[in-house]
Amino acid sequence: MFANSDLQKGAFTRVVPLLDWLEFAGWTLKLNNRTSLFNFFLLVCALVPWFVVATHASEPNSNDEGSSSTVLQTIQGEGGEPTGKVLEYYKNAKGYLAEPSGEGPFGSIILIHEWNGVVERIKQVTDALANEGYVALAADLYSGKTGSNAQENIALMREARANPDEIIENLNAAAKFLRERSDSNGQIATVGWCFGGGVALSFAIGGEHHDGTAIFYGQLLDDPDELAKIEHEMLGTFAGQDRMIPVEQVNSFAQALKSAGVSNDIHVYDHVQHGFWLYVERDPEVNREPAKHAWDRLSNFFKRVIGSDE
Repeated sequence: MFANSDLQKGAFTRVVPLLDWLEFAGWTLKLNNRTSLFNFFLLVCALVPWFVVATHASEPNSNDEGSSSTVLQTIQGEGGEPTGKVLEYYKNAKGYLAEPSGEGPFGSIILIHEWNGVVERIKQVTDALANEGYVALAADLYSGKTGSNAQENIALMREARANPDEIIENLNAAAKFLRERSDSNGQIATVGWCFGGGVALSFAIGGEHHDGTAIFYGQLLDDPDELAKIEHEMLGTFAGQDRMIPVEQVNSFAQALKSAGVSNDIHVYDHVQHGFWLYVERDPEVNREPAKHAWDRLSNFFKRVIGSDE
């Protein structure tokens, strides 16, 4: 079911042609320069989960029905109402903070949202990670705004991407807030999905010191010289059926990390689509087992790099 680098064919999957939909929706795309290509990547990468139509040759045999992990319950669509609080940690940013019970000291996690901002699922996962024994802060890169449709989400991404230095300063401020807490053990990791995964990688390269980066199907680099700037372990989780981040690109990223001497755990899940982990309920029979395995890896990663009071 799972593969570390080589894609194994198993399930038959059909993806609705996005170019046809974009043309129908009235989008005009001119892919004649790197900026346009990057914007197109962001658009299609973010839209893939909403346009997937899949049939399966074989179904995974899940025995995880009884798991007590709050994280697993949350990503399967069974999370409760958010219980954390809004945190104004940088300029107009409206982050979301969830705190563990107890006195600590605790490791800290910065969550970096997808294309639509700090929405309810991000808040729920933030709460779930606090329940695991971490101080968790969902960073806000959109100044408190969230998107409710494709056009709004794309506009928010483009606005944020127009000032990459501001993104880094935002995340530096989030890290500073967490590190200076009296219940902090001083160790911080990031985790991001799609848009947020690419941002997490950029922050690993250009941000202030932190202790670990976990990316889920985000934009990648294959330049060993750039990746050599990373001073901590990387965890990467990818989907074998993700057409915008193909396995060949993941392999190039993994090889570049190796060449750069960066410790890493890069994993491709063969039969799943882009976005499989954060929204397991979109295709639960296929996503459940890979999502559980990915959570086990992520949980162990956090314990290694930032510790846990649990």
